[in-house]
Amino acid sequence: MSQIDTPAAGDDNAPDDDVVALLMRQHGDIRNLFDEVEQSEGDERRDAFRRLVRLLAVHETAEEEVVHPFARRSLPGGEQVVADRLAEERAAKETLAALDDLDTEDPKFLPRLLTLRADVQAHARAEERYEFTHIRRSTNTAKLAAMAKGVKAAEAMAPTRPHPGVESAAANVMAGPVAALMDRTKDAVRKAMGKDG
Repeated sequence: MSQIDTPAAGDDNAPDDDVVALLMRQHGDIRNLFDEVEQSEGDERRDAFRRLVRLLAVHETAEEEVVHPFARRSLPGGEQVVADRLAEERAAKETLAALDDLDTEDPKFLPRLLTLRADVQAHARAEERYEFTHIRRSTNTAKLAAMAKGVKAAEAMAPTRPHPGVESAAANVMAGPVAALMDRTKDAVRKAMGKDG
């Protein structure tokens, strides 16, 4: 089966001076990677799943550091909007953890992947409706660009291909490399946004 070649985040060289456009593009990349995982087999599926996990980790970390703080401060009812998004993210992370315990060829893998996909897509639609629309309406171009810079710093932390030492069992993904990736991503985003840890 031929692999769908989804570019890694940031590989399309689009101008990233609008955080909403950047995050919407990442949502599209995530949908494409779900397609790639579903439609591939064997090593191609494992590779696509690794890239999906990393993009999800980096994307959610960037949103937690860039989008959610802005939403808390600026949206009417912002605290509740963010609490709802965080609850959705927790549910998705729990499903992802269950997936990490399975080999990508396990018969239980695809049904759980489809559950994760439904959760992630519902979460993305809620972000687009409740957070992104408000950000676009209430923020000037300089702030959109500054927020995009923070998200780009997160993208830079995502490995585009598996690297030596990252081939460990899937069960180690969330406990090891991805957890460390999320921590490094938070630091990079904060530095790019001019904040200290």
